Amino acid sequence: MNQTTSSMKSTPLSLNDDLLSACVSCGLCLPHCPTYRATEEESASPRGRITLMRAVENGEIEIDDNFADYMERCVQCRGCETACPSGVHFGALIEQTRTVLAETRPSRSGSMMRLVLRPLGHHRLLLFGSSILGVAQRARVLPASVATKFGLPRRIPIRQLKLVADHGAVDAWLFTGCVMDAWQREVHASTLRVMRATGASVGLPGPSGDCCGALHAHSGFHDDAKRLADRVMRSCPGSAPIVVNSAGCGAALKHYGALLRTREAEKFSDRVLDVHEWLAGELSKLPKTVARYPGIVAVQDPCHLRHVQKAHMAVRTVLKPFADLVEIPDDGRCCGAGGSYQIQQPELAGKIRSDKLEAIATTKATMVASANPGCSLWLGATGLDVVHPMQIIDQVLSGTSTTVVS
Repeated sequence: MNQTTSSMKSTPLSLNDDLLSACVSCGLCLPHCPTYRATEEESASPRGRITLMRAVENGEIEIDDNFADYMERCVQCRGCETACPSGVHFGALIEQTRTVLAETRPSRSGSMMRLVLRPLGHHRLLLFGSSILGVAQRARVLPASVATKFGLPRRIPIRQLKLVADHGAVDAWLFTGCVMDAWQREVHASTLRVMRATGASVGLPGPSGDCCGALHAHSGFHDDAKRLADRVMRSCPGSAPIVVNSAGCGAALKHYGALLRTREAEKFSDRVLDVHEWLAGELSKLPKTVARYPGIVAVQDPCHLRHVQKAHMAVRTVLKPFADLVEIPDDGRCCGAGGSYQIQQPELAGKIRSDKLEAIATTKATMVASANPGCSLWLGATGLDVVHPMQIIDQVLSGTSTTVVS
């Protein structure tokens, strides 16, 4: 069991009573919940879902298809936690509930998701499958409408850039992961160049560090998430910081202590830093430059960076010396990607994305910076220009695509 369980209980969902009773149904979370905003249905709100969880735990309703639907429609953005004055740990409640649903209702959409997620822990298989998709895309066998609907890259890589680790003792590890390494390896290349520009020696994970298990945990596959966490921990030995340029992966790695409940896992999680957190402490070591990134950059906050890691301000700290930034006027609301959410709930995900695109359009920005692969792919699939913050800094430092300030 995970952190939602205080003791072995016979209740259907085995939820922690204190966490469940913390919600006072004030409704302050409603404007910050993307599924409530898209549907205006109480059952699609954090308050409504917690009410249903209580009803199941008290034996008032059963775990049926309707209950499962309400829980599966949650994008797990955790925006409700930031807004909640009572400090409700909704993420823990929904993750435990999804775990029980995956265990007790395997015939539902969970069977499909297990199949979709299986290659993520087998990196060579993932890269091979990605190359096949790339060939199909160029042959127009894979329609552009499919890429837009499910957030696939506009140009899936067929051949990969080669990443080279520094030898000997390292100052930091760069976690590369699964989907990001298959579809956005150029972001890793930029991140390595920026990290090395500070004078740091950077290592890359061993063969087992290919998937953090975040998508498995979100889908309720708790045992799979723990197995992958064990592997990742072995891939980055020692005590050097583990730097992560994917917000979702970083949140998952920082959660290993709670997931595995071992001292070793806690020590590992303590080593994890989002790349912007790490670079903020190393900023003075970067080469001085008078160049700036051209145009205006809108900063899009991935939910797991803003609401879970609470490290979103570090993005602004490291970007400000290199680019002119503008805020998106929606208080950091979710874009609808939610890991695999766009696959499980394409209609709702599309509605949430439309709201985000409208907010971005008001900024008149020429580029959007996003620190999470799911968000950047989901938004970029519509034709929007989206880059990782590390790519912006890398381009300025390398003197490409920049404006010189006199």
